[in-house]
Amino acid sequence: MTRFATDSALDLAVDTAITPEPNTSSTPAPHKPAILACIDGSSVTESVCDYAAWYARELKLPISLLHVIDVPKSYRHDLSGSIGMDSRNTLLQQLTLLDEQSARVANQHGEALLQDAKAHILINLPQANVYRYLRRSKLLAAIQHFIDDSKMIILGRRGRDHQGDHMTIGSQIESVVRAVDCPILICSDGFITPDSYMIAFDGSETAKKAVQKVCDNKIAKNLTGHIVMVDNKNSVHESALYKAQKQLSDAGFEVTAHLISSEKYGEGDVVSALTAFRNQHNISMFVIGAYGHAKWRRFFVGSTTTKLLTKTTAPVMLLR
Repeated sequence: MTRFATDSALDLAVDTAITPEPNTSSTPAPHKPAILACIDGSSVTESVCDYAAWYARELKLPISLLHVIDVPKSYRHDLSGSIGMDSRNTLLQQLTLLDEQSARVANQHGEALLQDAKAHILINLPQANVYRYLRRSKLLAAIQHFIDDSKMIILGRRGRDHQGDHMTIGSQIESVVRAVDCPILICSDGFITPDSYMIAFDGSETAKKAVQKVCDNKIAKNLTGHIVMVDNKNSVHESALYKAQKQLSDAGFEVTAHLISSEKYGEGDVVSALTAFRNQHNISMFVIGAYGHAKWRRFFVGSTTTKLLTKTTAPVMLLR
């Protein structure tokens, strides 16, 4: 098992740059879509790499490993006041040197993390084309730079700041999902080769779009599918459920429709019912149409997407 680089607290940098590093230094960046795997050195990094390798093998695509050095707010303080000019100049010089040293440490740590991640992938998938990218920016900005060349994005459910908290999702996940139209897989610790999936379906336009995107997914044809609706026992919603099932079946998918009650499967709410159903049937991953409501509405009606990500440790495929 590959030992990944230890996180450093000195993740500081001052500019924006990208450093590509494929299997060989002479190999150009991929010209076809790639699996974009975002790693941060937390406990989920290995899982992110494993899911990236699985998807890359199934889709015969290269892998782009991305590590982002988050640019922090300036640590420099107001040095005006009673101290003299010479003292201020000395302190500024010391802070400048500290910034430079911190940036070098962050770069070295990022390169080591990318090297370890690449080595881990190549152990299980020796034929993979793996490209390494180190970028100094915010996560969303970095992902947007690569989005046109990405078939799928894989993120860890928890960032390194919350790697011991099993009820916390990465703080930047929602902003990324809302900003990009690419499928995003959110994973947690521990890779298990997927053999099934369940679509959380509520009859909304977002859910119908998710079904259409599953129809366009080559990998899903090799998996056992379930499409699940909770507490919508009326003719309109039930009709939409079975129409979605037929759409998938006509596209060549093996899928079963389920209309379940939250009182039977959960604790009286939709998310608990979905997670209980998944656990009972040992389903590998969730598929959900993500953030169907406008962001401001979340404060009033909540977000099933966020609640599901918080409730489960299973992989969740988010489709916009």
